Amino acid sequence: MNTPLYTTDILRLAASLPPFEPLADASGAAEKRSATCGSTIRAEVLLDREGRVAELRQRVNACAFGQASAALTQAAAEARSLEELGELRRALGNWLGGAGEAGVFAPLEPARSRMARHSAMLLPLDAVIAAVEEALTAEVLLNRARPERSAAKSKGVGSEERPSTADLRSSAQDERTFSERGTR
Repeated sequence: MNTPLYTTDILRLAASLPPFEPLADASGAAEKRSATCGSTIRAEVLLDREGRVAELRQRVNACAFGQASAALTQAAAEARSLEELGELRRALGNWLGGAGEAGVFAPLEPARSRMARHSAMLLPLDAVIAAVEEALTAEVLLNRARPERSAAKSKGVGSEERPSTADLRSSAQDERTFSERGTR
């Protein structure tokens, strides 16, 4: 008799994922897709001051193995840095390949022999890592811009605040409306 594709433990883990609710103040977000199986995961992260994951939300469209891995990733990613997430990803990849310890991913043991599902199980970590990388890149760019603004303000140049994107859109809309009235 063949063993079932999905064990009760895998299905329990898959069902334990909370429904996706976007983070209003996400530090970074990324979506990853598996070319092998078509699974997609969107990860949104909020980082703390040390660049560690303070909050993670995932939208998961994957098989039960991918969903179970996402549930384990949800718990494992908390308070981890980009480097630690990379180490966790390497460890999972090595374990799936037959080397190393399972660690927090031990509940995925029934899926380990199903190589076609490995990409779905790695996908949640890939998405979280990409979201953290995006957040850290945005923070670096923001920090690079701050000294320029501070230097300009100390010289009295550009002392007014930069308008927000919404203000610019509103201003552009007002300008279009004014020019349309003038041409009639």
